[in-house]
This record gives sequence, structure tokens and C-alpha cells, in this order.
Amino acid sequence: MQPGRLRPACEAAHDRRHCDRIEAAWIVEGNCGGHADQYIEPMEPARLLDILPTQCSLCRGWGTARLCEVCLARFAVVVPRCRRCAIEVPTGQGECGACLREPPPFASAAAAFDYVEPWRYQIARFKFHAGLDLGRVLADRIVASAQALPARPTLLLPVPLSDARLRERGYNQAWELARRIGRRLRVRAEPRLLLRLRDTPHQLALPVDRRAANVRGAFAVEPLRRAEVAGQEIALVDDVMTTGATLAELARVLLAAGAAQVHVWVAARTPRPADT
Repeated sequence: MQPGRLRPACEAAHDRRHCDRIEAAWIVEGNCGGHADQYIEPMEPARLLDILPTQCSLCRGWGTARLCEVCLARFAVVVPRCRRCAIEVPTGQGECGACLREPPPFASAAAAFDYVEPWRYQIARFKFHAGLDLGRVLADRIVASAQALPARPTLLLPVPLSDARLRERGYNQAWELARRIGRRLRVRAEPRLLLRLRDTPHQLALPVDRRAANVRGAFAVEPLRRAEVAGQEIALVDDVMTTGATLAELARVLLAAGAAQVHVWVAARTPRPADT
């Protein structure tokens, strides 16, 4: 309450006791009467953004979300996916043939959609062109896809960037997703527990058979914080999973440090060449 708002009433009454009675009545009534409804309670920035109009990043229609419900229903159709690597599979098939032959080191994987248009452009904008306004909707789609699996991680870790790439980009897109997912699920997200020991060429620039070698030995758990990994069920968060070589290497590093299980949560999964 702001006492200054009662001064006109006090001066009109010329009686301090009368002013005290007015103030006491104001408090007892829970500030609900009189002039109380003239003052607006502060609103959290996130809540304010929820009600401000914006344009859908896909169709440019006006609404309150960066991706409207119509576009999500059209372009983010839920499809059956391999529970180990998140590649699309026929209905009723739990794992793809590749994972049955050679299971990856992570226990499960979730992806919101395939890495095709219009998502390819949207993720490129989010990742390379400071399109952080897409972070929330991408994180929400990851959560929706991950909740279809039994994994319930106790720790979220973003795929780390090298120092050079972080300086160039200004932010780690994987962390922008992980921190939003952590808030949504009330799970701890930690940006500095995983280290990238050396900068590596972009995986997309390499042949598929060289990608695993490209990232081998490129990651480590922060040596002074290995105890924070032991016994944890961890979800690795990234924007795109292509062959899974980077995420597999990170999973091996975490399991070697004592993690109980490692899962992979991504916004988009690159489909097999025959599926594109």
C-alpha cells in the first residue's frame, strides 16, 4: 500500500485518528475497494509476452505465438519414431533396423519433427541469425515429443560449443533450448558441465563415415564436477540430430563419468536420404 494515496482523505477529515481508521479499513478489505482497482499489478515479462500480438514465423498471420496452431498442426505432425535414434519408422515398429543391429550408447531419443522445410529454415534462423524468439516454441515441441517416452531425466545438458563458435555466434542454441525446457519441466539445466576440448569442422561438411572420428575425444566432463554426473539420468539437448555421431560421443563421455543413463532430446531429426 502507498500511504500517500490516503493523504487527501486525511486532510479533509483533519483528524489523524480518522485517517488511521480509513487506512485500517483499507487493509482489512484486502485493498479491494475504493481506488485499489486503479492500480495495475506488475506483470512478469514472460507473461507480458504471452499476450502481446506477434506474427507467426511461418504464415505471418497475427496471434500471440511465434508459431500459430494452424501451422503447427500442418507442419509438426506427430509420426512414429525409433525410440533409440528418433528416425521415422513404420507404425507399430519400436526401433529401426540400424539400432537393432548396433544400438547407440544413449538409451532413447526424441525429436519434434524432421529436419526438412519449413523447419530447416526456421532452425537456421534460430541457430545462426539470432532468432531467439523461436526458442520457446521449439523447446515446447521438444517437451511434447520427449514426454511420449518413459525417460524422466534429472539433469539437462546442452551440447557445448567451442569458444570460437560461441564468440562468433554470441550464444549456444542448445543452451537456449535446454534452459527453457528445464524451466518448463522443473529439471536442472547446466550449461558448463560439459566441455568442448577442441574446435572441430562442421559435421555437415564431412562425409558420414568421417563424422564419428571428427568428434572423437572432442568432449569431456568438467574435471572438478564429475560427481555431479554420477548416478544421474541425463538428457542431452540440441537443435538437430543428423547421424548422431556428436550425441553418441557425448553419451559415451557421460556414461564413462558415471551417468546412469543418457537420453537425447532434439528439435529436428535428419531423415534418411531415401525419405527426403
